[in-house]
Amino acid sequence: MTGETPVLLTSCGQSPGPTFVKLFLGRLGLDHEMKETATAQDLVDAQSAGTPFHSLIIVTGASLKGMGAAGVSIREELNRTEDLIAEARRQGITIIGAHVEGMDRRAQGAAPGDNSDEQSIDAVMPNSDVMLVRLDGNEDRRFTILSDTEGVPLVLFEKNMEMGDALEKVLKN
Repeated sequence: MTGETPVLLTSCGQSPGPTFVKLFLGRLGLDHEMKETATAQDLVDAQSAGTPFHSLIIVTGASLKGMGAAGVSIREELNRTEDLIAEARRQGITIIGAHVEGMDRRAQGAAPGDNSDEQSIDAVMPNSDVMLVRLDGNEDRRFTILSDTEGVPLVLFEKNMEMGDALEKVLKN
């Protein structure tokens, strides 16, 4: 599955991951817009304006600090993401689920019982057309298993510097 530009880039969980993706989209010269708290209405507005997005990249990974700064809870993030995915499906927009911060993001600073990162993954990845994942974030094979059980193609990259090549595999200009 290959998405097309222009791309709307957002997060599910307010992690810094979208900033990394934005950097590589810019280096590749791919038409994109980043909105940390993109909503279904953003997709509707773009379509109404005659400038629809053709792909949506949702970067998973919850940051309690990021959500606090944005003034949202994990529940609000999950609801926003669910609505965003539903509107993307309605418009035929390719959904790319991305986990680009490795295993550190999945375990970083999580208090006992805090599974917000995994909730973010559960909200996005099974509902994606393709998954883009940094290899060390798949140490437990979580994304491989999701790919196998949900039939969502999985593109892995090993190092941050390889993200551009991975993005070129899932996007065409």
